[in-house]
Amino acid sequence: MTARRGTVIGIVAAVVAVVVAAVVLLGGRGTDGSTNQAGVARAASVEGPEDAALPEVDTQALVEGLEQKAVAKIAPVRLAEGLVPPTNRWFSGLVFGDEPQPVFPLPASFGLTDSGFGVGMPKPVTSEKAIVAPHVPGVTVDAGAQDVRISAYDTATVSMELLDGEGAVLGTVVIAEGSPFASFTAGDSGASLTLDAAFTPAEGATAAEGTSVATATTDGSDYGLVTPEGALEGSSVTLEAGASATVYPLPQDASDEALTALAEAAADPVVGSELSYGVNEQVARTTIGYVTASGSPSAYVTMPHHRLGEQPQRADCAIGEYASVYGTLELCAGSTLTTWAPTVEPQGELDLADIPEDKLTVIREQVAKDVESTVPFPSDTYFGGKALNRAATLVVLGEQVGAEDVVAPLREKVTETLLEWADPARCGTEEARCFVYDDAAKGVVGLTPSFGSDEFNDHHFHYGYFLAAAGLLAADDEDLKDQLAPVMDVLAQDIAAVTASEWFPELRNFDVYAGHAWASGTSPFADGNNQESSSEAINAWNGLGLWAATSGQDELGVQATWLTSAEAASTKAYWTDPDLEDPVFEGFDHEVVSLNWGGKRDYATWFSPDPGAMLGILLLPMSPVSGYLAGAPEGIRARVAEGTPDGWEAKFSDYILAYSALAGPEDAATAWDEAQKLSDEWIDDGNSRAYLLAWIAAVESGGVPSLPTS
Repeated sequence: MTARRGTVIGIVAAVVAVVVAAVVLLGGRGTDGSTNQAGVARAASVEGPEDAALPEVDTQALVEGLEQKAVAKIAPVRLAEGLVPPTNRWFSGLVFGDEPQPVFPLPASFGLTDSGFGVGMPKPVTSEKAIVAPHVPGVTVDAGAQDVRISAYDTATVSMELLDGEGAVLGTVVIAEGSPFASFTAGDSGASLTLDAAFTPAEGATAAEGTSVATATTDGSDYGLVTPEGALEGSSVTLEAGASATVYPLPQDASDEALTALAEAAADPVVGSELSYGVNEQVARTTIGYVTASGSPSAYVTMPHHRLGEQPQRADCAIGEYASVYGTLELCAGSTLTTWAPTVEPQGELDLADIPEDKLTVIREQVAKDVESTVPFPSDTYFGGKALNRAATLVVLGEQVGAEDVVAPLREKVTETLLEWADPARCGTEEARCFVYDDAAKGVVGLTPSFGSDEFNDHHFHYGYFLAAAGLLAADDEDLKDQLAPVMDVLAQDIAAVTASEWFPELRNFDVYAGHAWASGTSPFADGNNQESSSEAINAWNGLGLWAATSGQDELGVQATWLTSAEAASTKAYWTDPDLEDPVFEGFDHEVVSLNWGGKRDYATWFSPDPGAMLGILLLPMSPVSGYLAGAPEGIRARVAEGTPDGWEAKFSDYILAYSALAGPEDAATAWDEAQKLSDEWIDDGNSRAYLLAWIAAVESGGVPSLPTS
């Protein structure tokens, strides 16, 4: 054994000293990295770790080295030519499908109409199993459009061109996550808009020079409208070329300060966003810059996870509040949203140093049984990857406990299968266990697809397992690393390219504002995009970090640590450990939220109504990094009790047992006993009893790192 496998990513930014100059992208950024207007450098300072150096990747060479096939089942309907299809985004429903779907940029909701667009203020309604706030337009804007196309997007914004019957641009609508504003900027011929709400001059708000502000009340919600002076007459707005009108919901019981801040910000529309991140030993920082047309300050709202722990001081925040399915959103004046999350470093093996010898003996004996019972590996991208990760984890565990000879045949078997998947040319002759690049879809699709992965569903779930297995098995094998690298590197780019290119979108799966990934490729839902298995998302970023460490890609390792940390913080805030004292949960009768959407939160899964499924899908595969799930013991016990109403003989009982050990020493001791008695039927296909026992023993001995519980 060596110390390298499973060591934390020491490349995190305690040593990150390279500062990457941030670039402001006026007008929004295309996915080829271009700008719609001239770019300028942003001088705004941010708190926390310095900006991380971005990974340098020869993406073209990776793509060209893979078999090329048109296999993806996606068809972007409303996308400008030359843009990479934006799958797995909060706004993907605007792009795909016969009819555009509503989206939830927060605090507003937004939907395209036959001739323009509508803006709503979602009103959460809570029941025993769900919190819902659908898109109900409060203000509809008729621009006389007959068609629409998404013309630009970046990490937090999307731009939509409204077109007349001949394809001429009437104007461009821009919305952004966390921004209250939906702005319409007139095209070269000017524009005439018709509103369905009665706006009157506002009281209490000071308008920016050359603009006027009006308000309206519809369906119990207040909205603001900022236009050039003289542009609003009755229900009509007349705009000269390049002029803008901005619609936005007002906070509850809005103060004059909030009204003025919004009115002044609305006069200079958001046209794009920028991202930077940094990591040190304590915190991972995410910074979103909202770019305005003229560079003046904007406004944004913070979600609960943006305010957890010791966050940076925010000037001009909490000046107003909005309700949402995620809890209270706080309004801030400014253009830079910075969030800190406790650092969670990718980790590949459990710390077994302090486990008593008698328990190590039990684990060692169980390793032999689990190797013997390992079934042939499936050939689809989900169960195939999951099985490889299970086997690689078992191999590493066996080598840790001195059973190298026992696991050697399994190491050989899983390596052989992983090399099949990592053959860049295999899909030229085979129809399974291989990956292709689809040039039309601009992404990697594995054969055989599963769970809609050819529609770009769940790519991070699937590919994270492959990256983790490769990172574990090749950690001490330079030849194997070189053989795996071409395909593993391209999988990493598919799910997590941090720099947009003509081959991949920027951060396909990860939403920098929401702090977590989205699972649906095309998001054909009226409730927005969604994610169920938050734990498999974290497994993806952990796998990315393991592969980065094995392949010596330091900058990719920093990125993986940032992604793991951010996703862990949002997972606890919204899935596994939500603040049930928040008023939005009044009437919700469960301990976890197993399925989160843009405009809805569910105690439900895609595959089972069982309570164990609700919790288990948020835990698997309980990798060594899963100590982030630790928290208040009483909370863990309540969630375990809810997930196991009929005892331990149920689906995902193995993962729930592992989770229960985090509640304290007595809980871990009970879990150890129950894990030995658990029927083989209830050991998940991605787990092994030996690993389950090792996890519980490691928790009991303090060998599983956890986050602060405050």
